[in-house]
Amino acid sequence: MATMNHSVICGPAAALHRPIAGCGAIAGAALATLAALALAAATLAGAAPAASHALKPRLATIADQILINGAVYTENPAYPWAEAVAILNEKTLAVGTTAKIRALAGPRTRVTDLEGRMMMPGLIDDHVHAVQGAIGQLYDCIFASSATPEEIRKTLIGCVRNAPAGSWINGGYWDSNFFKHHAIPSPRAWLDSVTGDRPLIWRDDTGHNVWVNSAALKAAGVNSRTPDPPGGRFEREAAGTMPTGVAYEAAADLLQKAVTPRTPEQLSKAVARVRELAHNFGIIGLKEADATTPEIAAYTSADLKGHLDLYVAACISTLQSQDRPDKILDFNAIDKIHATYRSAHVTTDFVKIYLDGVPTPARTAAMIEPYVADSKGNRVRGDFHVDPSVLAKDVVELDRRGYTVKMHAAGDRAIREGLDAIEAARRANPSGTLRHELAHAGFIAPEDLPRFAKLHAVADFSPVIWYPSPIIDAVIEAVGERGRHYWPMRTLAASGAAMAAGSDWPSVVPTMDPWGGIEALVTRSDPYHASTKTLWLEESVDLATALKIYTLGGAAGLKRESQTGSIVAGKSADFIVLDRNLFKIPPSQITNTRVLMTYFQGKLVYRSKATGTGDRAN
Repeated sequence: MATMNHSVICGPAAALHRPIAGCGAIAGAALATLAALALAAATLAGAAPAASHALKPRLATIADQILINGAVYTENPAYPWAEAVAILNEKTLAVGTTAKIRALAGPRTRVTDLEGRMMMPGLIDDHVHAVQGAIGQLYDCIFASSATPEEIRKTLIGCVRNAPAGSWINGGYWDSNFFKHHAIPSPRAWLDSVTGDRPLIWRDDTGHNVWVNSAALKAAGVNSRTPDPPGGRFEREAAGTMPTGVAYEAAADLLQKAVTPRTPEQLSKAVARVRELAHNFGIIGLKEADATTPEIAAYTSADLKGHLDLYVAACISTLQSQDRPDKILDFNAIDKIHATYRSAHVTTDFVKIYLDGVPTPARTAAMIEPYVADSKGNRVRGDFHVDPSVLAKDVVELDRRGYTVKMHAAGDRAIREGLDAIEAARRANPSGTLRHELAHAGFIAPEDLPRFAKLHAVADFSPVIWYPSPIIDAVIEAVGERGRHYWPMRTLAASGAAMAAGSDWPSVVPTMDPWGGIEALVTRSDPYHASTKTLWLEESVDLATALKIYTLGGAAGLKRESQTGSIVAGKSADFIVLDRNLFKIPPSQITNTRVLMTYFQGKLVYRSKATGTGDRAN
């Protein structure tokens, strides 16, 4: 563990002690902020708003809360460790030793004794479909991707019994290799035997492909005469052209359009569930990676009612509107969504574009070299969902209008297309500073690696599959040995590329719990310890790098790096208290980390029943 700095107290309180080298601009900015707060306090009390009253120690140094006797990991390279933190008006007032922070307490200051526990900035999930995941927990028919046909059948029988009359059965998530491992001649007929005429749609573990029954095909108007849409395909029965019930990419989206939309009440309850889950895991901010308008509206409604307590960046979905590779986005429609639903904690200047599919046996991610031959002997390279020339125009215009673009790019050919589009935006808008993201940046051609730093492009490591797992086995089976060289994190870090990470829940992983992902960044091994194998161990990163990706990296992904992501005077008081010091345990135990307390803007929004920290008014 790094040496704890016991002499630093940055922020307005530094004015009460001797000048401290290194506090610099941070202390000055925080002092100016506090001066304004003190002036406001004096005004509210009836005093004349004169500058001479603004910096009185009596007003300037009384904290609302202090947390003392901890191991505070700040993510501030100048002062990486401290013992205590003071909070005033939702902001971090000062960071330093317990003795010096105690001096900022007044008779009404709340004092929390951390009793040596580790405190650090709150985490940020930069790639998650949180509302979809919460909807699944609350309303859907869910089973583990490892489930056998018999286990799935038992689950489905219960779901059919409990589903409201006339409703769709939604859920998942079947393994990418499910139909290879289990001989099911007609997937739709297999479902029909349980569901009857009740429509059902199940997504696979990637979230890109679906399995439906005959009633769902009928509801969507899909039959033997329905052609494969651009960028997708229906699996078809050997004896004819009738779809089997398994559909990939755009074909899956075509079926999804027929599903009854979620109600505003359901979405509201899902957002409440997201808040609960996030705080439990120590997450204070997230990026909804493909947010529909009703989902964004639900977040904004919660925020306006004061019920959100999360930073949310909503990537406006283009999935339904961009239904042809040659179709330019409707920028005015995007602008309308942005203007309508932005709020204090919900930002809407983000857009999601899908460039390709997934590098599983579906073989839909766009690769430079062909996949391993499929069962029919075909060697394909996957498809682009957007023509390269169209994508360049989209990204250039979105960049000009101030939108950060998150591009799904799972194959190395899609990564190259995305980087080319970002390069076009840099040429067209040379003063632009937006950090566009390439999501699922696992396969990257060696010559494209240095382009991330050069173009200020962000490598979004998501989903949490940078370790041996069933889905990695499926990827290796489809792409061959190059699948063992997946997610070049250390190389990107060394090149100076910006990085962010997310869970991609509910795809692949069962929860949005970030701690397994953090562990696997360090070990490149299964954090749930079902296997001791590693995946490209040479590309592991150290713990400090992993934590920075999930804190400052995530904050930058939300465009809030000046507000959160580190424990520094003047920033929002967003931090978490843990049941263990991550720097004093073996990396293989990180996944067992439990959050004891989560603070958002100075407010305690989660407290575990297991916490024993002392908390009292002074």
